[in-house]
Amino acid sequence: MELSFSFVIPVYNRPIEIEELLESFLKIKGQTAFEIVIVEDGSTITSKSIVDNYIDKLDISYYFKQNSGPGDSRNFGMQHAKGNYYIILDSDCLLPSHYLQEVEASLKLNYVDCFGGPDKAHHSFTNLQKAIDFSMTSVITTGGIRGNKTSLDKFQPRSFNMGLSKKAFNATKGFGNIHPGEDPDLSIRLWDLGFNTMLIPEAYVYHKRRISWSKFYKQVNKFGSVRPILNTWHPQTKKVTYWFPTLFTLGVIVAIILAMLNLILPLYLVLFYYCLVFLVAFIKTKNIVIAFQSILAVSIQFFGYGYGFLKSTLLLFLKSEKPETIFPHLFFKN
Repeated sequence: MELSFSFVIPVYNRPIEIEELLESFLKIKGQTAFEIVIVEDGSTITSKSIVDNYIDKLDISYYFKQNSGPGDSRNFGMQHAKGNYYIILDSDCLLPSHYLQEVEASLKLNYVDCFGGPDKAHHSFTNLQKAIDFSMTSVITTGGIRGNKTSLDKFQPRSFNMGLSKKAFNATKGFGNIHPGEDPDLSIRLWDLGFNTMLIPEAYVYHKRRISWSKFYKQVNKFGSVRPILNTWHPQTKKVTYWFPTLFTLGVIVAIILAMLNLILPLYLVLFYYCLVFLVAFIKTKNIVIAFQSILAVSIQFFGYGYGFLKSTLLLFLKSEKPETIFPHLFFKN
């Protein structure tokens, strides 16, 4: 099958991000033709004028629709795309120039109907963005699972950098209305239908994540909250590793209490881990400020995810209602 690529990008009130992303498209290497489908998800600050500036430079289609969430907007974009292989990106990403070459070469060598790529921090990112990137991608945090090509478990692509064939989209009807969590839900449904997923390590994106510390906490808290819902929908995917952030959070609390009772060893173990975080972050970034901020980022990641996971697990166990009723803020009404 000859591949024809369509990049599908939902956007909500972020025209500056779209401009930066489109600029990175201008630097894409290779002779492979591609189209870009921008889906404006009910924005009050639209990207239309930005997109118009690139009409003569790139093959772009622009659509405006009522707000219904990123999953439904991606589905909308895939329904209107011309290609037979869709590449889904978040608007806060930048593409390295070799991106499409890596994707095409990998799919020609080992074709799959769904792939994912990792994310990295660009040199132009702020210290905060680099610290959050470290916590989300490092092998010494739970974030490392997303980009680990040696993992024994099946790889679950994430929708900030994800490829999906037209065949797989038609078979699954695309993303559901849960958010976040719509991407692992889609991956699991693909597996159930016999499709394979794959990580393409060199098809990475620079994921900007324009968020503050408080927004980062809300994000990872939602990540933790949706996982028990996915475990309920797809019980075959339950893993003890999903409990690690909760256990770490409880362990820190217990260590502090024991230290007040003059039992110091558990607290020393916690401090050793944070020293390891600092050291690995400093070696990676060569920036002492980012290394210190990485300690805070990892703490927020573990505590936010762990608390969300525990609370969601208890509510699903104690209540007989559907997840949509218990957690209405995690679902979009299409």
